[in-house]
Amino acid sequence: MPRANRYFIPGHVWHITHRCHRSEFLLKFARDRKRWRYWLFEAKKRFGLSVLNYIGTSNHIHLLVKDTGEEVIPKSMQLIAGRTAQEYNRRKNRKGAFWEDRYHATAIDTEGYLAQCLVYIDMNMVRAGVVSHPSGWANSGYQGNTEPS
Repeated sequence: MPRANRYFIPGHVWHITHRCHRSEFLLKFARDRKRWRYWLFEAKKRFGLSVLNYIGTSNHIHLLVKDTGEEVIPKSMQLIAGRTAQEYNRRKNRKGAFWEDRYHATAIDTEGYLAQCLVYIDMNMVRAGVVSHPSGWANSGYQGNTEPS
Protein backbone atom coordinates (compact mmCIF):
# COMPACT_ATOMS: atom_id res chain seq x y z
CA MET A 1 0.00 0.00 0.00
CA PRO A 2 1.45 3.42 -0.91
CA ARG A 3 2.23 5.91 1.80
CA ALA A 4 -0.02 8.90 2.34
CA ASN A 5 1.11 12.23 0.92
CA ARG A 6 2.54 14.80 3.28
CA TYR A 7 1.35 18.37 2.96
CA PHE A 8 3.10 21.65 3.58
CA ILE A 9 0.83 24.33 5.02
CA PRO A 10 2.89 27.40 5.96
CA GLY A 11 2.39 28.54 9.54
CA HIS A 12 0.17 25.59 10.45
CA VAL A 13 0.46 23.78 13.78
CA TRP A 14 0.94 19.99 13.70
CA HIS A 15 0.55 17.26 16.33
CA ILE A 16 3.16 14.62 15.54
CA THR A 17 3.30 11.16 17.04
CA HIS A 18 5.98 8.56 16.44
CA ARG A 19 5.91 5.08 17.97
CA CYS A 20 8.79 2.74 18.68
CA HIS A 21 8.94 -0.42 16.58
CA ARG A 22 6.28 -2.93 17.66
CA SER A 23 5.45 -0.56 20.57
CA GLU A 24 8.60 -1.78 22.33
CA PHE A 25 9.87 0.28 25.24
CA LEU A 26 13.02 1.39 23.43
CA LEU A 27 12.95 4.77 25.19
CA LYS A 28 12.42 3.30 28.66
CA PHE A 29 15.67 4.70 30.03
CA ALA A 30 15.92 8.41 30.86
CA ARG A 31 19.24 8.68 29.04
CA ASP A 32 17.64 7.58 25.76
CA ARG A 33 14.76 10.04 26.17
CA LYS A 34 17.31 12.72 27.02
CA ARG A 35 19.18 12.01 23.78
CA TRP A 36 15.90 12.18 21.85
CA ARG A 37 15.30 15.60 23.46
CA TYR A 38 18.86 16.65 22.58
CA TRP A 39 18.18 15.92 18.90
CA LEU A 40 14.80 17.67 19.10
CA PHE A 41 16.48 20.89 20.17
CA GLU A 42 19.33 20.37 17.72
CA ALA A 43 16.66 20.33 14.98
CA LYS A 44 15.30 23.56 16.45
CA LYS A 45 18.77 25.15 16.11
CA ARG A 46 19.61 23.74 12.68
CA PHE A 47 16.30 24.08 10.88
CA GLY A 48 14.27 26.59 12.91
CA LEU A 49 11.74 24.02 14.12
CA SER A 50 9.17 25.81 16.30
CA VAL A 51 8.48 23.49 19.26
CA LEU A 52 5.28 24.33 21.14
CA ASN A 53 5.12 21.24 23.35
CA TYR A 54 6.52 17.73 23.53
CA ILE A 55 6.77 14.57 25.58
CA GLY A 56 9.01 11.56 25.19
CA THR A 57 7.56 8.42 26.76
CA SER A 58 8.99 4.92 27.00
CA ASN A 59 7.55 3.76 23.68
CA HIS A 60 6.42 6.83 21.73
CA ILE A 61 6.73 10.58 21.43
CA HIS A 62 4.35 13.50 20.92
CA LEU A 63 5.37 16.82 19.39
CA LEU A 64 3.38 19.95 18.85
CA VAL A 65 5.20 22.06 16.28
CA LYS A 66 4.51 25.02 14.02
CA ASP A 67 5.50 24.70 10.39
CA THR A 68 7.96 27.53 9.80
CA GLY A 69 9.09 26.69 6.30
CA GLU A 70 9.03 24.09 3.58
CA GLU A 71 10.82 20.90 4.59
CA VAL A 72 11.49 22.10 8.18
CA ILE A 73 9.35 19.38 9.79
CA PRO A 74 10.52 16.50 7.54
CA LYS A 75 14.19 17.47 7.90
CA SER A 76 13.78 17.86 11.64
CA MET A 77 12.03 14.52 12.05
CA GLN A 78 14.67 12.81 9.92
CA LEU A 79 17.41 14.21 12.14
CA ILE A 80 15.65 13.46 15.43
CA ALA A 81 14.45 9.96 14.56
CA GLY A 82 17.56 8.98 12.65
CA ARG A 83 20.12 10.06 15.22
CA THR A 84 18.11 8.69 18.14
CA ALA A 85 17.87 5.30 16.43
CA GLN A 86 21.53 5.26 15.36
CA GLU A 87 22.80 6.08 18.84
CA TYR A 88 20.52 3.52 20.50
CA ASN A 89 21.33 0.74 18.05
CA ARG A 90 25.07 1.43 18.27
CA ARG A 91 25.04 1.51 22.07
CA LYS A 92 22.96 -1.70 22.33
CA ASN A 93 24.83 -3.43 19.47
CA ARG A 94 21.43 -3.79 17.85
CA LYS A 95 20.24 -3.82 14.24
CA GLY A 96 16.86 -3.21 12.75
CA ALA A 97 14.04 -0.73 12.97
CA PHE A 98 13.76 1.57 15.95
CA TRP A 99 10.61 3.46 14.86
CA GLU A 100 7.31 1.99 13.71
CA ASP A 101 6.92 3.22 10.13
CA ARG A 102 6.87 6.98 9.57
CA TYR A 103 5.68 9.59 12.02
CA HIS A 104 2.01 10.56 12.01
CA ALA A 105 1.13 14.25 11.63
CA THR A 106 -2.29 15.76 12.35
CA ALA A 107 -3.05 19.37 11.45
CA ILE A 108 -4.42 21.50 14.28
CA ASP A 109 -7.12 23.68 12.75
CA THR A 110 -8.73 25.54 15.67
CA GLU A 111 -7.63 27.25 18.87
CA GLY A 112 -9.86 24.91 20.86
CA TYR A 113 -8.18 21.85 19.38
CA LEU A 114 -4.77 23.43 20.01
CA ALA A 115 -5.61 23.85 23.71
CA GLN A 116 -6.87 20.26 23.92
CA CYS A 117 -3.70 19.01 22.25
CA LEU A 118 -1.45 20.92 24.68
CA VAL A 119 -3.27 19.35 27.64
CA TYR A 120 -3.34 15.91 26.01
CA ILE A 121 0.44 15.95 25.60
CA ASP A 122 1.07 17.24 29.13
CA MET A 123 -1.25 14.61 30.67
CA ASN A 124 0.14 11.63 28.73
CA MET A 125 2.09 10.07 31.59
CA VAL A 126 -0.61 10.94 34.13
CA ARG A 127 -3.16 8.99 32.04
CA ALA A 128 -0.68 6.11 31.86
CA GLY A 129 -0.52 6.07 35.68
CA VAL A 130 3.23 6.68 35.75
CA VAL A 131 3.08 10.05 37.53
CA SER A 132 0.34 11.87 39.44
CA HIS A 133 1.04 15.29 37.90
CA PRO A 134 2.71 16.39 34.62
CA SER A 135 5.53 17.97 36.61
CA GLY A 136 6.59 14.45 37.64
CA TRP A 137 7.74 13.53 34.12
CA ALA A 138 11.07 15.20 33.34
CA ASN A 139 11.13 14.70 29.57
CA SER A 140 8.32 17.02 28.58
CA GLY A 141 7.50 20.55 27.57
CA TYR A 142 5.50 20.94 30.79
CA GLN A 143 8.80 21.27 32.60
CA GLY A 144 9.67 24.28 30.49
CA ASN A 145 12.69 22.43 29.17
CA THR A 146 13.78 24.42 26.19
CA GLU A 147 17.25 22.93 26.02
CA PRO A 148 18.58 19.56 27.16
CA SER A 149 20.64 19.63 30.32
